Amino acid sequence: MDHTELPDLVSARVGGRALYANDEFFAPRHCLVKPEPAVFIAGKYTARGKWMDGWETRRRRVPGHDWCVLQLGLRGRIHAVNVDTSFFVGNQPEKASLEACDLPGRPTRRALERTPWLEVLPPSPLAPGASNLFPLTGAGPFTHVRLNIFPDGGVARLRVRGEVAVDLAKLRGRIVDLTAIANGGIVLGASDMHFGSKEHLILPGRAKSMAEGWETRRRRGAGHDWAVVKLGAAGRVEKVEIDTAHFKGNYPESASLEGCRAPRASLGELVEASWEELLPRTKLRPHARHLYAKELRSRGPFTHLRLRIYPDGGVSRLRIHGRIEAAP
Repeated sequence: MDHTELPDLVSARVGGRALYANDEFFAPRHCLVKPEPAVFIAGKYTARGKWMDGWETRRRRVPGHDWCVLQLGLRGRIHAVNVDTSFFVGNQPEKASLEACDLPGRPTRRALERTPWLEVLPPSPLAPGASNLFPLTGAGPFTHVRLNIFPDGGVARLRVRGEVAVDLAKLRGRIVDLTAIANGGIVLGASDMHFGSKEHLILPGRAKSMAEGWETRRRRGAGHDWAVVKLGAAGRVEKVEIDTAHFKGNYPESASLEGCRAPRASLGELVEASWEELLPRTKLRPHARHLYAKELRSRGPFTHLRLRIYPDGGVSRLRIHGRIEAAP
């Protein structure tokens, strides 16, 4: 699976936070975890200098380097890091490295300073005004990361892509959202994401705006759009929720759901999988939560689901409430 398709474990949308930094003179650390891409506003200045949409330290005049400690919103194994220097040109760091540790709960700053940190990305050159993606070996699981920049400068966004570490034993026996990102769900692929990312479908909470949903372009030919979700664990479905919040003139006319059981299949291999109809094609309403239980034709257990929308449009959230299948 492409590393960029994995969840961003440090995004503010899943609870990620920039806890503290040694310096944030020009621009604050919290910008690092903002989910939306960085922007540039020409002519905008603050009392300290040019306004920048990122974390930016002052020019270092003594030996050393700058750093920021961040708490992952979701504990997990790290497979890739993106140190995004968008719009930092001439003021980007020369290099960056990343360290990580595993301290669940709410450790104090003192505890974080005393814990051993593991270097998962050695000091690596950064290109200016660019997405600097570094594949890693899948180390972890971790709860915190420390971004080091050498010697100083600005970073627009930090993306920590990985797999969520889920304790399935704690979820068994309860009805849970099998697709939720916090429970290990991943949106493997979608036919189109022109206006909104597929990964929004499984984010926590309801969407705050249309920008936080999955939205395809206007279809001008035959066919329909779709998204494939890998459940966090194989499970039996009890209830389905399709939420079109904020999609009012651009919601799909209808939707259907299929499920299959193919634990180790890739997105390409799922084309040949045996899919069962879970929810037949059903009309949708604008800006509404749609709940289905008695309408379900099959309940699994499934490892993957395919959401079809007809012919196109936007869906903000997909919830698949069910029970994790007991281990044999």
